[in-house]
Amino acid sequence: MTVRANWWRILVAWAVATVAMATPAGTAQAADSTAPPTMANGFGLTQVGTTTGSATNFYLTVTTPEVTGEQHIKIILPSGYYDDPNRRYPVLYFLHGAPDDPIQQSYPALSMSDEMITVIPDGGARSWYANWLNQNTVLGAQNWENFHLKQVIPFVDANLRTIATKKARAVAGVSMGGFGAFHYAQVRPDLFSQTASLSGDIDLSANSMDLRMAVVASVTDALGAMCASSSGYCDPNESAFKPGVDSDALFGSPYPVLNVDWRWNQVDPSQHMDRLAGIGVSIYTGDGGGSPVDMEFWVAGAAKNVKARMDALGMPYYYINYGDGSSWGTQCNGGHTAGCWEQDLQDLVPRLERSFAS
Repeated sequence: MTVRANWWRILVAWAVATVAMATPAGTAQAADSTAPPTMANGFGLTQVGTTTGSATNFYLTVTTPEVTGEQHIKIILPSGYYDDPNRRYPVLYFLHGAPDDPIQQSYPALSMSDEMITVIPDGGARSWYANWLNQNTVLGAQNWENFHLKQVIPFVDANLRTIATKKARAVAGVSMGGFGAFHYAQVRPDLFSQTASLSGDIDLSANSMDLRMAVVASVTDALGAMCASSSGYCDPNESAFKPGVDSDALFGSPYPVLNVDWRWNQVDPSQHMDRLAGIGVSIYTGDGGGSPVDMEFWVAGAAKNVKARMDALGMPYYYINYGDGSSWGTQCNGGHTAGCWEQDLQDLVPRLERSFAS
């Protein structure tokens, strides 16, 4: 559930230095009161292995032509899901951060709702929830946006008793997933009525080159490269971003010279907030204790930039800056940490429930 904070600190330091320089819908049922439900393949997803977990909290493993390798999809059902076979539920799609995976997402707040289904799809260690420009790297196919929006969502709607409408669907995420949540809501506003960023990388413009270079650092495995060239500094095998690929593989050149970074600007949430008109927008951020070695320090700046952009557009939003975390739950220190995100979710989940019910 936790983000590897030390890795992010090293990546941010590197970034700063660089800148300076198919079945009928809803038919899946559990075989008994403890087993996960049986779900049918479809929409390009093929299940492999055994679904793991309980009847209401489980994950399955799938393969897809859109992304190389096996991917997990974690699903949390309301405790009363099997009590009424006619009841349907809204869905929260929760996007994890880097370099986590769905199985690690065990925030208590995600299991507290009896009013909605929560789906946590695999986002890889550094997918950035995008269809990569270069599909021919050593990583193979990296069409994460297609995987999530064109496959996972219809797969879930076909197999579970969802309310398959924009009004009953939300997307939220932490860190890298915060970028993904805003990006997905912007490219497919027809799918989501609510979106939320929890300490998200939601400004990748030239105004936030620190965050843009942190993204590049994850793609190129800058941590592994620094470890390999250091003397006893760290173990390159500990890097979660191996193998490194070219810096242009994700969105093309990241450098703001002669508009060669136009693809970065195209996907940058901060420059396209107008696309979220009519969608409920929530932004949560701390301040990292004012320390540049904490990733939260940098995402706080991104959050402020997005807030200013929405103010300029006259758009409504829900914005929480809990600073050092002293008033935001006993486990939050204002940093880029799971303790703060748990508190964010405790605030967000009831708000989503009210929105779905309205």
